[in-house]
Amino acid sequence: MPNRDLYLAAYDVTDPDRLQAALRVLKGYACGGQKSVFECFLTTRERLALLAEIRGVLDVREDRFLLLPLPGHDGVRILGIAVRPSDPDFYYVG
Repeated sequence: MPNRDLYLAAYDVTDPDRLQAALRVLKGYACGGQKSVFECFLTTRERLALLAEIRGVLDVREDRFLLLPLPGHDGVRILGIAVRPSDPDFYYVG
């Protein structure tokens, strides 16, 4: 299994069509999240692919995107009904 690091991906997109496209891109990489903020476990190659895909969707003059590494994710604390981020062996897409 590849070594993946945890990232927090967030976006602010002004156009509804680009917003839906950005959501589709992020859902392809995310293990969890809500609204416009997602938790993503990524290898270096996956991180570069995500950045390339999202760059093709966003208008850099109007939209914002943040990909923040979260080192030491083993110590993540959750509150309420939140689910601890995990990097499963496989993802079901369907």
